[in-house]
Amino acid sequence: KSNKLLNKQLTTRLSNDLTMRWGLKGPQITPSDVPEGKTLRDTVPFEIRGFSLPLVVFTTGIILTASSFVGFFSTDGSADGAVSSLGFVYGIPVFLIGLSLWYAEIPPVEVISSEAGDRIWNLKATDTLIKVKLDVTRHRYGDDAHLDSTLDALGLKLQSKKYPKLISLTQEETEDGELAFTLTFQSLDTPYKLWVEPERVARYAKFFGPNVSAQVIKVDADKRLVAIKLITTSNNSATTLP
Repeated sequence: KSNKLLNKQLTTRLSNDLTMRWGLKGPQITPSDVPEGKTLRDTVPFEIRGFSLPLVVFTTGIILTASSFVGFFSTDGSADGAVSSLGFVYGIPVFLIGLSLWYAEIPPVEVISSEAGDRIWNLKATDTLIKVKLDVTRHRYGDDAHLDSTLDALGLKLQSKKYPKLISLTQEETEDGELAFTLTFQSLDTPYKLWVEPERVARYAKFFGPNVSAQVIKVDADKRLVAIKLITTSNNSATTLP
């Protein structure tokens, strides 16, 4: 009964909103165990890569405020001073918006790879893994954590506790010539025994599939680091490892 209850709870979470907090619907992937019409994630209307939006807005606000401040006191009340004061009025809100975005920003995660890892990624990466990588290697704003909806759906976020924090992605080639795609989390509140439950591990392969196997690795017990390792299985049936 306990297994049936766990599966029912996980299915309910999967049937809830798995989309990102803001965005427009685009090309979608439906994992095999997600009810029809529900998607792993939605695409967003634009992506921010290579720079921090809060830094740009914050810097713009400082420049506007500082230049307007200087202009206002150097014009002795002339018409140019009125223009400068207008810039001052707009500069402060821009500055505050930059601070707000900075507070809400989740930076991209680190990608650990090598020449061999990049090569096997280009050969073996599945559509789902590509979408996951694109999702977590961009700046995010207003979300609780990278993959927050995924962690909710898989039951890895405990009630009234913080989300596990995604630390890094690792892509490497296995001895069998497959892609090993590892998601490493710092899990301060969710215990390792929850991550490694057999029923839950089986769902990782289905959720991030098709054509992947899944296993859980205790990376560092002291730092509470745990990883989900996804290995492509090409055209073979996916399996799960404890």
